[in-house]
Amino acid sequence: MRPAHDVRPAHDARPLGINTWVWTSPLTDADAPDLFGKVAALGYDVVELPLEQAGDLTPEVVGPLLEATGLGATVVGAMGPGRDLVAGDADVAATQDYLRACIDLAAGIGARTVCGPFYATTGRVWRMTPTEREVAYARWREGLGPVVEHAAAAGVQLGIEPLNRYETSLVNTVDQAMTGLGDLLGPVGLALDTYHLNIEERSSADAIRLAGQHLVHLQVCGNDRGAPGGDQTDWDGIVSALDEVGYDGPLVIESFTADNATIAVAASIWRPLAATQDDLARDGLVFLRSLDTEAAR
Repeated sequence: MRPAHDVRPAHDARPLGINTWVWTSPLTDADAPDLFGKVAALGYDVVELPLEQAGDLTPEVVGPLLEATGLGATVVGAMGPGRDLVAGDADVAATQDYLRACIDLAAGIGARTVCGPFYATTGRVWRMTPTEREVAYARWREGLGPVVEHAAAAGVQLGIEPLNRYETSLVNTVDQAMTGLGDLLGPVGLALDTYHLNIEERSSADAIRLAGQHLVHLQVCGNDRGAPGGDQTDWDGIVSALDEVGYDGPLVIESFTADNATIAVAASIWRPLAATQDDLARDGLVFLRSLDTEAAR
C-alpha cells in the first residue's frame, strides 16, 4: 500500500484526484470514512480535502483512512467571509491562523500541498488604479509572508490560485499572480484551475507555460463546471503544455453539488451538472484516463 503522502499512482500517468465538494460541504471527520471509500472504489488515486473550518478534519482520523484506502491527499482552503489578507488587521490575523491550520492538517497527513485563492475573500471585488493594485499586492505579500514561513517549516508547498473576475478583482491571471507574489514566488507556487483559465486567459495552454516550474497543482473540470470531457476546453493543448513544463502532479476534478445550499450559492451552481454526482465523478475519471492514454502514445 502506498503511504498517505504519496500521490503517485501505481502506473506512470499523472495521479487523478477528486475534490469532496463534488458530494458535500463541509467535509468533516464524520463524513470522511464513507467518502474516502467511495473515492477509492471509483478508482481515483487522490482525494482533495477542503478544510472549511479548523478542526473539521484531524490527522488522527484522516491519516489512518488514507492508509486504509491507499489514497493520496491534497488540501485546499476556502476564503469565506472574514478571511482576507488585504483587508483590516483583524481579518489578516484570523486568515493567517486559518491558513496555518490548513498547513498543519496537510503536514499531519503527509499531503504535499495546500492550495487556494489565499489573498482576499472570495466574491469581494473592487476597482483599483494601477497604483492601488500595487499597494494591495504589497499588503498581500506582507500578510502572506508569515504563512509562507510556517509552510516551509512544515515541509508543505503553498499554491496560489487565480480566480475569475466574478469571484475576485485582485488575482485573475497567472501573470497577476506572479507579479503580486513578487519575491514570494518560488517559495510559493501556483495552483491553476481550468475553469478560471477558460474565463480569464487568452490561452489556457500558454498560461500553464507561463506558470512553468511554479505550477504545483492543477484542478480540472468542464467549462460548465461539470465533468471534464465532451466540453469546449482544449484538453489536448492543456496536456501538451503540462508535458512541456514537466508537471507530474495530480489532475484533480473540482466540481460542486447543487444539493447543498451553502456550496451551491458560493459556487453559483444553479442546476445539476450530471445525472448524479457519482456519474460526474465516473465520467470525469474515464475522460482523464483517456487523456493519459493518448498522451502516452
